[in-house]
Amino acid sequence: MRTLHIMDTTIRDAHQSLWATRMQIGDMLPILPKMDKVGYWAIESWGGATFDTCLRFLDENPWERLRTIKRHCPNTPLAMLVRGQNLVGYHHYSREIVSRFIKASHRNGIDVFRVFDALNDIRNVVDCAEAIKAADAHFEGAISYTMSPVHTLDSFIEYGQNLKDLGADSICIKDMAGMLTPYRTERLVKAFKEQIGLPVHMHCHYVGGMAPANYLKAAEAGAAIVDTASAPLAFGNSQPAVEMVVAALRESGYDTGLDLDLLFEIAQYWEGVRERGHYKRGVSSLIHMQVYSHQVPGGMMSNLVSQLEIQKASNRLPDVMEEIPRVRAEVGYPPLVTPMSQIVGTQAVFNVLTGKRWSVISTEMRDYVAGSYGKAPGPLDPDIVKKVLGASEPLDADTPPSSLVTTTYAEVEAEAGELAHSEEDVLMWALFPVEAKTYLSKHRTSEKTDFLLEGEAAGTKEEQNVDMGQIKELIKAVQESGIGEVTVEEAGAKITVRAPGQGGIAETLNASPLASTETVPDMHKATPSVDDSVNRPATWLPVTSPMVGTFYAAPSPDAPAFVEVGDEVTAGQALCIVEAMKLMNEITAEQMGTIREVCIENTMPVEYGTVLFYLEPLAG
Repeated sequence: MRTLHIMDTTIRDAHQSLWATRMQIGDMLPILPKMDKVGYWAIESWGGATFDTCLRFLDENPWERLRTIKRHCPNTPLAMLVRGQNLVGYHHYSREIVSRFIKASHRNGIDVFRVFDALNDIRNVVDCAEAIKAADAHFEGAISYTMSPVHTLDSFIEYGQNLKDLGADSICIKDMAGMLTPYRTERLVKAFKEQIGLPVHMHCHYVGGMAPANYLKAAEAGAAIVDTASAPLAFGNSQPAVEMVVAALRESGYDTGLDLDLLFEIAQYWEGVRERGHYKRGVSSLIHMQVYSHQVPGGMMSNLVSQLEIQKASNRLPDVMEEIPRVRAEVGYPPLVTPMSQIVGTQAVFNVLTGKRWSVISTEMRDYVAGSYGKAPGPLDPDIVKKVLGASEPLDADTPPSSLVTTTYAEVEAEAGELAHSEEDVLMWALFPVEAKTYLSKHRTSEKTDFLLEGEAAGTKEEQNVDMGQIKELIKAVQESGIGEVTVEEAGAKITVRAPGQGGIAETLNASPLASTETVPDMHKATPSVDDSVNRPATWLPVTSPMVGTFYAAPSPDAPAFVEVGDEVTAGQALCIVEAMKLMNEITAEQMGTIREVCIENTMPVEYGTVLFYLEPLAG
């Protein structure tokens, strides 16, 4: 008898695939001790999109989330998903950042590192592998499974051997789109067992419904581990339900030995979370069944739906699903897994929404076509390459993409300055500088704000036990009203806030305690509308946003603006960036002319159709 081991994905991939990674740590904590008792091979708890969504949407410190989960699951190994040289981001990071991130992740609680590269380019895995082996952690090399004219059994076996050569402890066949079928699974597992010889770990998304059958055939063929989720977060775009797999294998030669009663008790808890959060169940619709045509992974599908809702274009989903395979073929058949799923999916969305294919091209797509992400699996359409790169030349095929990134830890540390209190803070900044600055600015303010208690010395919130939310509201009131001083009595304490110039808090900090957070755009504010009372010449043409997103006047915070009033521009020249769907999308001029008006302030949110510039075409 050979036990089939189970890795639980409920608190990472399952809610990423079904709930757009919006589950908060507070939803997880009550049930973690019981999950720790199940006997899972590992609990996948971190990595993937969990890192940046903690910062972007949940106001959580991703490192603290990991430490908290580890404290509540001391007996079960914790696993994370690493995007190779991209770590948990969407572009390559330097060798030093990769090494430090892996070591910090292990130090904070990660035992198993599943590492994949979106292009199955082994060069993008080397730095992670070396850091994982140095940390004496489990290195699981993952193969991004897909189907195309250039992906064959031999190519997968060759990549698996490359992973073994790097020191992989196990091999994961990562079926992120749910395209595997039972007998193809059987052939793959047998081939890997015979030719590679490492334990095989199956990761299948349910999507079209074949994953449970895939797991049965995988077990029979010698697979060691499969991925499942608790039933309320299973099926559809997620993984198969653990309860289903455990019950199916009972009394077989692959019995998992897990306690179904305990699993159902855990499922009852998650069902309550699902109902309270009004989260959808995982279901397979016709569009899911068509995965064997469009090949869109579960996580990508849920994000596409979410983003199309934001763009107020939910009805265009069928058109986008038709466009995705076309774009994928044009750029060399990359597997649709992060970040390629976002890059290809976003291109398809904008091809559809703009009605002009390849008129809006993200910076990330340009980088991919140029070779900065690695070698494309197949040949790229020459016409698309020319349209994307223009006169620029792609990267030499022999140049490792990671060699182009030279950012040092010291440089990031200097940029973060006093906001960073630990190596984890610096790494957060290295991966997501804008989001990290927002988070750290906000939380350093609440941690460090000094205030004056009338008749007493200044204290901290821990020393005086005063509601810091109230303090911040008071500060804001003083700043906005022009009043010199405000005093409030609460719980026997008098809180006095004085305006700048009155010896108050703002002077203590040498700036408004809220200044660092007020530079961050409020995404709930309405975009300032263009003043329609201005009498503009009829020859001025509006340049509008083709999407909902955030306006950036410059390619980076320290760079000059792309254009200013009075600049002459050529057709195809970049005017600004609108960030949407986690990608930086360049908005270009459609014709030669002169910039006459910049209508949006930097970092402000914009809606579809928002006027960004007025351009006066060159008279001809």
